[in-house]
Amino acid sequence: MLNHYETVFILTPVLSDVQAKEAVEKFKTILTENGATITNEENWGLKKLQYPIQKKSSGFYSLLQFDADPTIIATLETQFRRDERVLRFLSFRLDKYAFEYAEKRKSIKSKEVKEN
Repeated sequence: MLNHYETVFILTPVLSDVQAKEAVEKFKTILTENGATITNEENWGLKKLQYPIQKKSSGFYSLLQFDADPTIIATLETQFRRDERVLRFLSFRLDKYAFEYAEKRKSIKSKEVKEN
């Protein structure tokens, strides 16, 4: 049975934009190779952290929403821990209300992109 998941991770700020995109692609590849379907991807860019993490005060934020088997989460989080570029990560299963909200937010975002 596939569940709806969302993961947010922060990459170290010493990366260039190209290197940050390569890291995101790496995690997307891990998901798709293990049978997940990516439903949404958002790059929030370089943002200031609320508190320093590993003596860094900013980081590249990325969000991935995907449908996957629950066993994939352990694999993904192991890869997050092994990658030195990742400062923090959080993955969680969306309940039906969070999933509805995510779908609504995604449709509003797509309308804004079409208008611009």
